[in-house]
Amino acid sequence: MTITALSYLGVRTELLPEWSSFAGDILGMQQVDNSSNTLTFRMDDHKQRLVVERKSGNSLSFMGWEVSSPDSLNHFAGKLDKLSIDVKAGSRALCDQRCVTELIYFKDPDGNRIELVWKPEITGEVFIPGRPISGFSTGAYGMGHAVLHVRDAESLLTFYRDTLEFNVSDYGLTPYPMYFFHVNGRHHSFAMIGSGETGIHHFMVEFQNLDDVGQGYDLAQQQQDRIAYTLGRHTNDYMTSFYANTPSGFFVESGWGGRVIDPDTWVAHETTVGPSFWGHERLYLSEAKRDEMRNMRLEAARNGLRAPALHDCPWMFEQLHKNK
Repeated sequence: MTITALSYLGVRTELLPEWSSFAGDILGMQQVDNSSNTLTFRMDDHKQRLVVERKSGNSLSFMGWEVSSPDSLNHFAGKLDKLSIDVKAGSRALCDQRCVTELIYFKDPDGNRIELVWKPEITGEVFIPGRPISGFSTGAYGMGHAVLHVRDAESLLTFYRDTLEFNVSDYGLTPYPMYFFHVNGRHHSFAMIGSGETGIHHFMVEFQNLDDVGQGYDLAQQQQDRIAYTLGRHTNDYMTSFYANTPSGFFVESGWGGRVIDPDTWVAHETTVGPSFWGHERLYLSEAKRDEMRNMRLEAARNGLRAPALHDCPWMFEQLHKNK
């Protein structure tokens, strides 16, 4: 009775036309609904993966997490009830709106709305991307990952690890706490940054082809102030990616080649080498902060820090062969 994948995300904004262009032209998602108050997008055979609602706030509206069985909803509802967390069953209308069979919803200690869902609807209609791409890496690994700003990382660690049964992949404690969690073979489907703030930092979508990331990077560079992080490679999940500024002010990471782990044998550990092997210049930071991050990358390079070579990389082998 577990949470198995990030199923979908909801965003609140008053900038629907801008999101239509961003999600379709830069990310390559397929827009399937365009009402006056809602946009919905596909990434694969699920009926929807991203929901953009016309609401004030320009932030996360909800996270939808798939569970392994209908009994899992009762399991988590019982745990939440014991903690005096208000949890409600989704109405038929809400389930239809989310394109799932059943769901429950509640808020985490920072007020983020979480929806646990059973049996998302699958469509037989062919996925038609918003720009030519090979597709997204989803399936059992879910939509991608989501990363939140949090006020108190230790408090949220207890909630996500002990109550929702997320598994810690790795963590860093300086200059501020960061925790990464897995719920399947994807290195992390959720993470949190103890910045003292609240709201979404970014979500990530993973492409099946590195060139799709590069072509998206070219497109994003044609738009003023669209690039937030330059192209780079992360040290913990080995993702090659760039980050774009969304119309709502938070980021979306477009990546390829993310690490696949064995959840049964993985051991959580602290990381101290910084977030990137190279690149990921954070263009929104002050020069002093950018220099600090740059020095961490240069130190990693001086120490010969590398990801495993491709022929030693079982998760990359899976990435390259799973769709053949």
